[in-house]
Amino acid sequence: MGRDPLAATSRTLDAVRAFHRETDARAKQLAELHAERLHCGVGCTACCSDDLTVFEVEAERIRAEYPELLREAEPHPEGACAFLDAQGRCRIYEARPYVCRTQGLPLRWFEERTPPRGSQVDEVVERRDICPLNLPGPVLENLDPEACWLLGPSEERLRGIQEHSAGGERRRVALRRLFRRRE
Repeated sequence: MGRDPLAATSRTLDAVRAFHRETDARAKQLAELHAERLHCGVGCTACCSDDLTVFEVEAERIRAEYPELLREAEPHPEGACAFLDAQGRCRIYEARPYVCRTQGLPLRWFEERTPPRGSQVDEVVERRDICPLNLPGPVLENLDPEACWLLGPSEERLRGIQEHSAGGERRRVALRRLFRRRE
């Protein structure tokens, strides 16, 4: 029996939308917890960089939900995200990628540190960061781990959605390239 590509695309888009809803729910909890320190809002584009890439499944959501924008509009000038409008608002806010949904929040992740020469043991260290505009507030290292967005599990889930939809491939797309006209 052949695979129905439209049904597969629909299931993938549903999975991406569910992932985004769950990300938003957790991000909202953290934003409320850190409301006094977060300065993110309309017009704050410090994290809206021009070099962002996303998995193909997130690009497909943007293509599916904003075809007219991609066909008719021009990207924001280079130097900032292609999807910003002239006032610094996101033109694809409802379908914005995962990375945009967690920006500004206190982030934490784990890295393997190369052991000193002669040592046999790799060390795993926790790292934390936050947008410099949101730095005033409690010291990041003193925050309860649950008060930070843990990088890793969500990215793995999104990677799984991508790999499942693309037969194991991890294709990424530059957001600006979504505007390229097909000729």
